[in-house]
Amino acid sequence: MATILSLTAVSAQNFNRVDINTEDLPTHDPVVMECDGTWYMFTTGFLVDIMTSKDLVTWDFSGHVFDKAPEWAVEMVPGYNGHTWAPDILFHNGTYYLYYSCSTFGKNTSAIGVATNKTLNPDSPDYKWVDHGCVVNSVGGRDLWNAIDPNVVIDEEGTGWLSFGSFWGGIKLVRLDETLTRPSKPEVWYPICRRPEGTAEDTSKTDDAITADPRGTDFDPGNGAVEAPFIYKHGDYYYLFVSYDLCCRGAKSTYKVVCGRSKTVNGPYLDAEGNSLMLGGGTIVVSGNERFPGIGHCAVVDVKGKATLFCHAYDKKADYGSRLVIREINWDKNGWPSVKL
Repeated sequence: MATILSLTAVSAQNFNRVDINTEDLPTHDPVVMECDGTWYMFTTGFLVDIMTSKDLVTWDFSGHVFDKAPEWAVEMVPGYNGHTWAPDILFHNGTYYLYYSCSTFGKNTSAIGVATNKTLNPDSPDYKWVDHGCVVNSVGGRDLWNAIDPNVVIDEEGTGWLSFGSFWGGIKLVRLDETLTRPSKPEVWYPICRRPEGTAEDTSKTDDAITADPRGTDFDPGNGAVEAPFIYKHGDYYYLFVSYDLCCRGAKSTYKVVCGRSKTVNGPYLDAEGNSLMLGGGTIVVSGNERFPGIGHCAVVDVKGKATLFCHAYDKKADYGSRLVIREINWDKNGWPSVKL
């Protein structure tokens, strides 16, 4: 049975910080959507953080999606205590769908859940999050993929598709049923991006968190650092944006956003040189610089008719803390996106 969730007065009061400028906003894994003239941003955080803005420049911390950690996720994912990762927001047929990740660092016993709401405006009498539980999950030692970093896209026929994944066997895609809360039957899993041996940056000597697992290869995330898929339709193509290399390492972060495109949502996705993203290809959209050594985990959202990249970057000016970055996407004459950092 679905659980009714609402924002409590206590949690709202705890997050009553206002007028935080975008450049100074601590953020991880942002996704945004407009509702009733306000922009709502959902990010990684305890019980999923919510921030709001009228102009995408100054932000209010506005509370959480959940009042407490979803019980189904606590039972399914050992070590998960409510710190919830990488949400995605979708509006379809009058309903808002919030997909979210439940996991622990470096493990692939993980799950993706979904909650729905009729509005994002907490002042509306219709504001009420309803949690529908697990959409997909992965189990360490059983699955060579990781059920985190969800993104849902609706294709031209009105069918929903869930992409997700991090490390292990890369990014997967599955068709959803008409409720958008479960995979359709029969389940067909499409691999759409993977970094095989020798195509990814060698992190073995620079990162202590990525090492061979003594339990064997079934438990080893490997060096194929790819995660955070986001599929966006532009012109005749579906563009698959993913993040390559390492997040969350401050000055040592090597995160970057790359993409490929396909005329069908389930691929194959190829980069500008014709290389498959299943073979380590990827056209760079944005990569780090002196101020921001790593930038990634993007969402692509239309703002006043222009495709806009929302992501986080590790900022030298903030002691390499994670900060929100918003940039308009530029499309070249061949239809390839890029962003100036």
